[in-house]
Amino acid sequence: MTVTYPRKFQNVLSARDILKRVVCDREIHLITLNRYRYSEQRSCKDLTELIEQLNGQPRELVRDLSHHISDEARHAMWLTDLLIDLGSDIGTPPGTSYIDEFDRLLDKDAYDPKHNLEDGMIAALAAINITEKRGCEYFSAHIHALKQAPQTEENIKIRETIEKILPEEAGHVRWGNRWLAQIADKSPEHQQKVEQAKRKYTAIEQAAFESGMDITLGAELRGVANLVEVANTMPLWQRPQYLMERLPQTLLAPELQFTRIQAAQKAWQRDPQTFIEKFVPMFLNGIQGRESSHKNTNTRV
Repeated sequence: MTVTYPRKFQNVLSARDILKRVVCDREIHLITLNRYRYSEQRSCKDLTELIEQLNGQPRELVRDLSHHISDEARHAMWLTDLLIDLGSDIGTPPGTSYIDEFDRLLDKDAYDPKHNLEDGMIAALAAINITEKRGCEYFSAHIHALKQAPQTEENIKIRETIEKILPEEAGHVRWGNRWLAQIADKSPEHQQKVEQAKRKYTAIEQAAFESGMDITLGAELRGVANLVEVANTMPLWQRPQYLMERLPQTLLAPELQFTRIQAAQKAWQRDPQTFIEKFVPMFLNGIQGRESSHKNTNTRV
């Protein structure tokens, strides 16, 4: 069975690249931790809705999902306590929500649990599995970055909290892999369904991930390209409706416009010179252009 992993941001920045920068800026660091908290908290709600749709069957999956909810609630509690101890905000994080975008890109209407429980179950397991893999990737990178950062009391406290969470998140990936493998082993038809679901939800997760990270010029068009990539994982007859329902919001992206304004205002208020020298070129050139320029500079040096 094919193994799928989350891709780098715009195929350029790895989780380690990003977290290395995040831990150096306390404001961004705390926002990142709050995003973790929000994601763990929100997943409890989404997993509960899935259990209600399954309506008690299969019993073993309902049991595993119940344990999963317990873990996520505990993670949200640990992160909430941490943020309160650090005097940080625990409201809804600013910017485009990864979870909301992931939810928007899902094709929930394609599966009716009352008439096609198995296909819906495969879709849910594939979606959970890829998001948990992204979580593991970022928690692992965050721990690595904190070990390289100054060993302040705050950084140590943050690292110890994430180190408690990571093993349980890895456990979620393992049980998801196990369930998908068991379903795929039933027949060639089941294997095909599982592989198709993994391709689809890997594309959806990547699109949601990049939408929450990319505020640079051309982000809307890159969002459309990601949307088309998702549609291309679907049967031909489903693609037009899927695209037409999601294309307007992807192109207009009101949340993205608001986030750009907020980021520009904060960058200017913190350091006008850095705003001119770094923020504006990054916005105009995009992440890839910025990274390419950085690499060329290093080469010349």
